[in-house]
Amino acid sequence: MSEEKVEGQLVYQAQSPDEGALVTAARNFGFVLRSRTPETITVVEMGKTKVYQLLAILDFSNVRKRMSVIVRTPEGRVMLFCKGADTILCQLLHPSCTSLRDVTMEHLDEFAREGLRTLLVAYRELDNSFFRDWSRKHSEACLSLENRENEISTIYEEIEKDLMLLGATAIEDKLQDGVPQTIKALNKAKIKMWVLTGDKQETAVNIAYACNIFGDEMDGLFIVEGKDDATIQQELRSALNKMKAKPLLESDPINNHLSTKPKMPTRIPEEVPNGNYGLIINGYSLAYALEKNLELELLQTACMCQGVICCRMTPLQKAQVVELVKRYTKWVTLAIGDGANDVSMIKAAHIGVGISGQEGTQAVLNSDFSFSQFCYLQRLLLVHGRWSYNRMCKFLSYFFYKNFAFTLVHFWYSFYNGFSAQTVYDTWFITFYNLVYTCLPVLGLSLFDQDVNETWSLCFPELYEPGQHNLYFNKKEFVKCLVHGIYSSFVLFFIPMGTVIDSVRSDGKEISDYQSFSLIVQTSLLWVATMQVRTVGKAG
Repeated sequence: MSEEKVEGQLVYQAQSPDEGALVTAARNFGFVLRSRTPETITVVEMGKTKVYQLLAILDFSNVRKRMSVIVRTPEGRVMLFCKGADTILCQLLHPSCTSLRDVTMEHLDEFAREGLRTLLVAYRELDNSFFRDWSRKHSEACLSLENRENEISTIYEEIEKDLMLLGATAIEDKLQDGVPQTIKALNKAKIKMWVLTGDKQETAVNIAYACNIFGDEMDGLFIVEGKDDATIQQELRSALNKMKAKPLLESDPINNHLSTKPKMPTRIPEEVPNGNYGLIINGYSLAYALEKNLELELLQTACMCQGVICCRMTPLQKAQVVELVKRYTKWVTLAIGDGANDVSMIKAAHIGVGISGQEGTQAVLNSDFSFSQFCYLQRLLLVHGRWSYNRMCKFLSYFFYKNFAFTLVHFWYSFYNGFSAQTVYDTWFITFYNLVYTCLPVLGLSLFDQDVNETWSLCFPELYEPGQHNLYFNKKEFVKCLVHGIYSSFVLFFIPMGTVIDSVRSDGKEISDYQSFSLIVQTSLLWVATMQVRTVGKAG
């Protein structure tokens, strides 16, 4: 759609930045999209105004990877114009376009190596009677109540064939500021970066080098581009053999899983390769690799690589890759994207991050976090994520400790009250212990504690690693809290008990009673629990 907010200046509103760039480029060459209505398209071609009748729009889908429009020219000709991925449109071209197609593909490869996003453009002139017959079938398919999508797709394929190649387009997809530096910092934090994209392989690889996902110092790149199961399996095993210090043995866990096929899912072991490698796989090969007999070998190979590039992917394949990692590894996955084609991936990951930009708001609306620049991911993980993990670990350690110490005092007291229902604390103390006394101190710790400030967190990404290995709270730390709580409860109960039991004044009257003993234990417990907050904060 075009708007003329200021006289003489057209402002285009496009579904995607790519479409806006193409229309703007055409305007610069003298072909101006002047206006658009549901039935017509008005174009100024080198100063001459022409009105095209819009007959049909063949919508884009992630399976078709193309979009077409059918118009009637001012001369009365019915024309179909189609734009889409080169891998798809090349299969739909007329045989007479072979020589032009070869030259165009060479140009596309050059554009892709420069990091440009490419499309092919083609057309077909339609006979009026053929179009009328096709339009009737299209209307019937749109009104169908069963298998509507399949029928519409079949109707589209009937007309999108024998296309004549017009040419190709290449659009620069500029990186946001700070992307290479952000990825370099995340690599130092031992965070693995996988790129799941719909771009051409050459474009994706070029961007990977520009973003520091791949580097010149790497020992090698593995390219998986097989067209069948056997070839892809051979390529994956060849890569594994090269990355491991010794060849695959019969005891290899992946081979064992493939041979025994247990009912319970296995876990991919964390293995260290004998160098730094990268993996590149296209969407066609990935469709085979994600099948049950190959998915574990694909995941094992990818996990051992420093960087992974999956190109020419559909949104469904992006989600399948994320689900594969979640199913067979202990890793926490984070998916970040900016467009509607990233929504399935964002929703499949443990944590979804949407970038608000020119691609629309679909990714933002379906994400857990959103921001405007990719570089903010560094602060989200290395600063706020790390602080959050540390605070949560301290909170959990203190929470278990204070409740063990509080509860086990009742256990020791049961030996003295005949295992009756009598409590060692007053009822009001039991109510306020977790609600007020021990809640506010740890709440302040959990909200404001910073072991190091944000500057040091960003300067030393390696500080993020303890959280990846769960060093600050695990089974060992839980046992420590339990033992510490048992010891504290023992001291808190038996020292006051030993002090006041059987104690009398000089005249023979008892010094202590139940309420005095309870007050001593309560006061001691509060002091110890409060001091433990200070100890936990310093230990972090």
